[in-house]
Amino acid sequence: MQTFLAKLPFGPWRKAGPVVSVLRLSGVIGQVGPLRAGLTMAGTAGLIERAFAPKQQAAVALIVNSPGGSPVQSALIAKRIRDLATEKKVPVFAFCEDVAASGGYWLACAADEIWADDSSIIGSIGVVSSGFGLHEFIQRHGIERRVHTAGEKKVLLDAFSPEREDAVAHLKSIQADIHESFKAMVRARRGARLNGPEEDLFSGSFWAGRKALELGLIDGIGDLRSILRGRFGEKVRLRVIQEDRRWFRRPGLRIGGATIDPSALDLSTLAANLPGAALATVEERALWARFGL
Repeated sequence: MQTFLAKLPFGPWRKAGPVVSVLRLSGVIGQVGPLRAGLTMAGTAGLIERAFAPKQQAAVALIVNSPGGSPVQSALIAKRIRDLATEKKVPVFAFCEDVAASGGYWLACAADEIWADDSSIIGSIGVVSSGFGLHEFIQRHGIERRVHTAGEKKVLLDAFSPEREDAVAHLKSIQADIHESFKAMVRARRGARLNGPEEDLFSGSFWAGRKALELGLIDGIGDLRSILRGRFGEKVRLRVIQEDRRWFRRPGLRIGGATIDPSALDLSTLAANLPGAALATVEERALWARFGL
């Protein structure tokens, strides 16, 4: 009788399938602009906690779609995932969509297994800093730059001053330290699965799914539903973790993908932030464009 009831598609006697929590990590990592936040530890901590909260769940799945961004936020988010995975003794699977590159690949490495599509962009294990040199522009327009500091290296990378060799050397030294941390994380998480010379793997280059698999940067080609059903059975239940969306939300102003509460932002503040928001949108678009997206 109990076997018969377990086969029914309804009722408390129905035999439920294993549960896998699904957490989406999508977008640029770090604070994107004054009116828009990307993936940060502060913004994702609650969602990560909820993903690992269920008892006796089979696994946690990460959907990663990010061109990278802040190395600090990448490290913090990845560490929180690993800490909870160890504490809860739950395996973690990462599924890469369009791109898991730079900090996005850092996040994917928080998983025990990484899966991707044939056309996913994977890798970019490197560090980049970018900016503009505007000193000749202001000279042509008769603008004099005045900067007063206490400490000769207080202003090294001023966009309105000529580039200094010691400033570039200092920046490259910092980049090298961050790069070493990135490489150490990849080595620790991927280990013997890496298959290629480090000068190639850690050059900052990136590859499509099949080549990434050949290099050991991912574990296979496949999508979330197929892989999880193959691993945990057709009755696997996907528990999608989403931000809390209450039935009543105060009206807001949408700018660059963010919702701004008009009562908390006067017109003068809004006007002052619009140029920064526009520039942040351009920079965000440039991050995706680096990978042809």
